[in-house]
Amino acid sequence: MFKTVLTLFRGSVAVAAEELEDRAALLILDQQMRDAAAAVERSKRSLALAIAGDQQEGRRLDATNARIADLEVRATAALDGGREDLAREAAQAIANLEADRDAAMTARTLFASEITRMKRQVANAEARITELDRGRRIARASEAVRALRRGGVEAARPYESTLPEAENTLKRLRERQIEAQAAADALIELDAASGPLATAEKLAEQGFGPRLKSTADDVLARLNAKRTQAA
Repeated sequence: MFKTVLTLFRGSVAVAAEELEDRAALLILDQQMRDAAAAVERSKRSLALAIAGDQQEGRRLDATNARIADLEVRATAALDGGREDLAREAAQAIANLEADRDAAMTARTLFASEITRMKRQVANAEARITELDRGRRIARASEAVRALRRGGVEAARPYESTLPEAENTLKRLRERQIEAQAAADALIELDAASGPLATAEKLAEQGFGPRLKSTADDVLARLNAKRTQAA
């Protein structure tokens, strides 16, 4: 008995632990997905900053190229006018601008590479989150079905235990009714075979006293008597 109780206790503890683990797993999954979604949002913001930085470098590059082109025209005009000093000053400014241009171009190259990488990562993360969300919905539905089954709403089908009991009860009732009817019929037969009425009938058949029941002969005699009277 003690072993049985211990086994039942261990079974209950195992079931409770399994249910707690299942509930905790869903809670952990929900939090992990929230964390992943937050990380993706941060990545999107970083991507937006990278795109903004690339656009800013693009505008700076366009402006630098425009200034370089303008100074080249002016420096050429200074050379044509015999002002080599001014032309040299313009050349130095152009050299500085070209350094800025090269830095902007390098920055844009780096931004382009990083933007491509981040876009790929964000798209991959979003696809994985979408797939995880599908899996989470399936897991929640499966857990709901398991809860229903554990509660006896679906798989246990309580009527499976009550219907056989009702059928057995009806069967026993019918059997008792049949037995009671058989006993009553037997008593009637016994009374008919050995009771006072049976004795009186037997005496009447031997001519001792009137018959208790009419016979066909009695009915015919009565009918003939009526015919004679009518004639």
